Amino acid sequence: MTPARRPHRRRTGVTVVSLLLLLVTALAPAPSAAAGGDWWIPAARPAPDSQIDVTGEPFTGTNAAGEVRGFVDAHNHLMSNEAFGGRLICGKTFSEDGIADALKDCPEHYPDGTLAIFDFITNGGDGRHDPDGWPTFEDWPAHDSLTHQQNYYAWVERAWRGGQRVLVNDLVTNGVICSVYFFKDRSCDEMTSIRLQAKLTYDLQAYIDRMYGGPGKGWFRIVTDSEQARDVIEQGRLAVILGVETSEPFGCKQILDIAQCSKEDIDKGLDELYALGVRSMFLCHKFDNALCGVRFDSGALGTAINVGQFLSTGTFWRTERCTGPQRDNPIGLAAAPGAEKKLPAGVGVPAYDSDARCNVRGLTDLGEYAVRGMMQRRMMLEIDHMSVKATGRVLDIFEAESYPGVLSSHSWMDLNWTERVYGLGGFIAQYMHGSESFSAEAERTDALRDEYGVGYGYGTDMNGVGGWPAPRGADTANPVTYPFRSVDGGSVIDRQTTGERTWDLNTDGAAHHGLVPDWIEDIRLVGGQDVVDDLFRGAESYLDTWGGTERHRAADNLAAGAPATASSTEWNPFTSYAPGRAVDGRRSTRWASHWSDDQWLRIDLGGTHRVGRITLDWERAYGRSYRIEVSTDGERWRTVWSTTAGDGGLDTARFPAVPARYVRLHFLDRGTGWGYSLHEAGVHSH
Repeated sequence: MTPARRPHRRRTGVTVVSLLLLLVTALAPAPSAAAGGDWWIPAARPAPDSQIDVTGEPFTGTNAAGEVRGFVDAHNHLMSNEAFGGRLICGKTFSEDGIADALKDCPEHYPDGTLAIFDFITNGGDGRHDPDGWPTFEDWPAHDSLTHQQNYYAWVERAWRGGQRVLVNDLVTNGVICSVYFFKDRSCDEMTSIRLQAKLTYDLQAYIDRMYGGPGKGWFRIVTDSEQARDVIEQGRLAVILGVETSEPFGCKQILDIAQCSKEDIDKGLDELYALGVRSMFLCHKFDNALCGVRFDSGALGTAINVGQFLSTGTFWRTERCTGPQRDNPIGLAAAPGAEKKLPAGVGVPAYDSDARCNVRGLTDLGEYAVRGMMQRRMMLEIDHMSVKATGRVLDIFEAESYPGVLSSHSWMDLNWTERVYGLGGFIAQYMHGSESFSAEAERTDALRDEYGVGYGYGTDMNGVGGWPAPRGADTANPVTYPFRSVDGGSVIDRQTTGERTWDLNTDGAAHHGLVPDWIEDIRLVGGQDVVDDLFRGAESYLDTWGGTERHRAADNLAAGAPATASSTEWNPFTSYAPGRAVDGRRSTRWASHWSDDQWLRIDLGGTHRVGRITLDWERAYGRSYRIEVSTDGERWRTVWSTTAGDGGLDTARFPAVPARYVRLHFLDRGTGWGYSLHEAGVHSH
C-alpha cells in the first residue's frame, strides 16, 4: 500500500563479518602538556598516549534555526574486542594500564602472525604480520586489517574534535562464532558479552571523565533520551547511544524451525537491555532465528555463513521468488572449503535458483511480539540484516501505528525501502564506503532527502570486520591536503600520529576511527560540499527520529470490541470465524467470509467519531480490490478510500478524517481462491 508521508521538516543551510569465516577456522593520569583552561583539553592525560592532532575549539550551541549540528556514526562497535570469546578483535578501546596495554596484539599473533587465523582468512596471504602495536604500528591498524583495534579512545576523540556529535555503540557478539573459533578466554553466552560491553562503555566514560576532573566533565557522554542527547551536543560533546547487534537476542535461536525462547524471555530481555541504556537494536543478524529471517550474504562468505546457519539451527537458508521489487542479497554460491568441512558427512550446502532471491522466512509471531515490545518501550528498530519479507512486515506495522522509530544504519536494507523509511520519519546512514562510492550513493538519494528535509549519516562499522576505505593515492588529482579546516571552520586538522606512526588518508586509507574527519574531507573533494552539508545535518535528523519515537503514543482503536456484522461467515465445526473475531484484539483469531467476491464487514463504533485511518491485518486470504465506506446513520454510505492493488499482509488506508459511526469494508475482488479473511480491523481517528 502507499504509505502516508510524514510532514516535511524544513531543511536549513548549514558486521561482524561472517562468523563463519571462523568456521574456517584508571590509569593514574599524568600531567598534560596542553595548556590552559580550555574545556576541551583534559587537565591530565595518560602519558604516553596518542596525539589528537586537531587544534581549535569544538563548536557548541545550535544553528540559527535552533538545530544541533554534527556528524552521526550510526553503527560502531567500541567494545567488540570483548565479543566472540574475546580473542577475535585484538586490542582494547582503553586500558587502565595505558596505551601499551590497550594497543597490543592477541597472544596467538606473536611472533609473526602465523596463528592469526581469522586475519589471513579475511586479509589474504598467509596472515603473517608484525604483531606490535604501540609504539611502531607497522602493520595495524589498517583499512584492510579486520582483526585489530580501530576504536582506541583517543582516535574516537579525534573524530569528535573533527565534528562528529553522535556515536551509536552497537554491543555485538555471536555465540556460534565464539564456539567454533580456536581461541577464546571467556563464555560464549551472548547476553553475558552484551552486559560486559555495556559495563565497559560506562567504564570508558568514567575513564575519560577522570582526565577532565571528575564525573560528568568529559566529552564522552552516554545518553538515554533525545533531550539529553541534544543538551550534550549543544555543549559541544559527543552523545553516545547504546544499541545491540547480535544473532540470537534473548536466546531466541531456532533449531529445526522450533523457537528456543518465549514471550516471557523477550519481555525479560527487552527490560534488561532498556535498563542497561540500550535504545536501538537488531532482531536478527547473519542467521535466521526465532524472530526473523535474515538478508543473505554473498560469495564465499555467504557460503560460510550458510554453513554456520546450519550448524546453529539445523537448517540452511531457504529461498523463494520475490513478490515485489525488493530482493535479498544473492546467496553465495562460491565454495568455502574450510567452512564446508565442518558439515556432517553427507550434508552439503544446497544450490539456489537465480530467480529466487527472497528468504522464505519473514517476521515470525515471536518477532512481531518483540517489535511491538520495542514500540511499547519506545525503542528504535534496526532493519538492516532483516530479510525483505521481515522488513516489509515491520514497515507495515510501523505505518499502521505511525511509528517513526526505524533505522537503517549501514547500507543493508533494500534500497527500494528508502522512501518508506523517510515517510515514517526514520533515519538512514550509509556504510563507510570509499569517498567515490559513498558520494555516488548519497547523490542517488539526495532528492528524497530534499523532499523530506532530512540529513544523512554514516556507519563506520569499526571493529565490525567489514573493511574500510582504501587509499586513493597521493598522486590522485584531488588528494586531501593537510592541514585542513573542519566543516564548521573552527578547527584545524593535521595528519594523525600515534607513537611512531603517522597516518595519511591518501596513502593509508581509513585505518582507524580517528581518520573519520580526513575521510569526510575526502568526500568533500570527491562528492562536493552538498554531501558534507547533509552529513553535518545528521545529528539533528537522528535526534528527530529518536524524539519522535519517544513521543509516540498508540492511537485508540475505535473498533476494539465493537459490534460487527458481515455479508457471510465461513462455517467450521471446530472454530468460529464470526465477524466479531476481526475486532477482538487478538491476532490468533479471524473473521472469514464465504469463498466468493462481493462481501462486506460492517463495524458499529457506537457513536459518531472522526475517522481517518483504517488498518487491515489480513490472513492469507486477502482482498485485491476493495473500498472503505463510512456512514453516520447506517443508511447513506460514502466511499473514502479504495484500492485495486491489494497484496495482503498489513494494509493501512489513510484519508482526510470524516465523521462516522459505521465503517463498512466492501470487498470486491479476491486475491486468492478462498474468501476474505481478516485477523484484525482497526479504526483510528488519525
